[in-house]
Amino acid sequence: MKYIVVLYDGMADYPVPALQGKTPMMLAKKPLFDSLAKNSEVGLVKTVHDSLKPGSDVANMSVMGFDPMKYYTGRSPLEAVSIGVKLKDDDVTLRCNVVTLSDEENYEDKTMVDYSAGDISSEEAAEIIKTVEEAFGNEKYRYYSGVSYRHCLVVSEGTTDLGDMTPPHDISGRVVGSYLSTSENAKELVGMMKKSYELLKNHPVNLKRISEGKRPANSIWLWGEGNKPILPSFESLYGKKGSVISAVDLLKGIGISAGMSTPEVEGATGYIDTNFTGKAECALKELRDGKDFVYIHIEAPDECGHRNEPENKVKSIEMIDELVLAPLLKGLEEYDDYKIMILPDHPTPIVTKTHARDPVPYMIYHKSKPTKGVDTINEETAKATGNFIENGAELMPYFLK
Repeated sequence: MKYIVVLYDGMADYPVPALQGKTPMMLAKKPLFDSLAKNSEVGLVKTVHDSLKPGSDVANMSVMGFDPMKYYTGRSPLEAVSIGVKLKDDDVTLRCNVVTLSDEENYEDKTMVDYSAGDISSEEAAEIIKTVEEAFGNEKYRYYSGVSYRHCLVVSEGTTDLGDMTPPHDISGRVVGSYLSTSENAKELVGMMKKSYELLKNHPVNLKRISEGKRPANSIWLWGEGNKPILPSFESLYGKKGSVISAVDLLKGIGISAGMSTPEVEGATGYIDTNFTGKAECALKELRDGKDFVYIHIEAPDECGHRNEPENKVKSIEMIDELVLAPLLKGLEEYDDYKIMILPDHPTPIVTKTHARDPVPYMIYHKSKPTKGVDTINEETAKATGNFIENGAELMPYFLK
């Protein structure tokens, strides 16, 4: 028996005026997804507890069966683990985005132009982070480069009591001043963010990017503080050998912390230009190599939501259908039985450009035990079934039972 989860990050949405008042799920042509849903259990699941922020960290931990109310210690520690940082028990980590800010003289007056610095390449960003480490790194602060715009700061003997360190993707197009923490504990961190603008605005990498018509990575932005993660292994909890396939350090960090395999997929970018087919092929290889469970995480719908790209969000759902589900389902034909679950982790509504904690649609297809589902799956048809799982962490044991 094989078990597969295909996680469309941020796929769920609210009605979008630019899409004739429909959601991307409603408008997307997704014949394979819908064909599975016709013979699947379909419903809604609440993946984010009301007391927690609706981030991909909390939501994916919940979907993977690790109750965030019990195990969550912050987002950035999981990313740190993914990029190979060895954490001490008293280390505090923060996500370090490289971002594009506007050019007003005072830092507080600048606008968050782009939380991803124009999808900066990992190679370019590594040069940026190297400069930041040379300027600010010491025995207390250590900067590590990651993937694209996502990097890490480790603070020795730090604190997570930092006030409100706002995620940059939550304030796209907004003036940043009111989103800077005023906590005394965050004073040095905010100071490094402010100083980084002068340090980076004429960096050779940025001058080259500007000459090519690209957005510069002209500031760092610190957020997502947390402590060293301690997760039980997925196999000890559920008796299944598992793999996580993702382009995102956060998901790899959850997998590594849970003792799961996290294979690399060449060309996996986390956006709509990712190697979709490569992820499906990698998943099938993991199953052939003896894994019982594979978690395929696809970031593209979430990124399109953050960027206010409704057409691309529709396109990403359609591309997953064609380039992930098609080869995946064909490869699964060799197995006598399997179960596949498809769902988002949380909504990333186009109209807000950030995450929401609304319940999300899920479907579970069991090859040997098909059931009556819905003709097409979306937020409304899933709600209409009346099936509802209130605690998202209960979904995985339910799926694997």
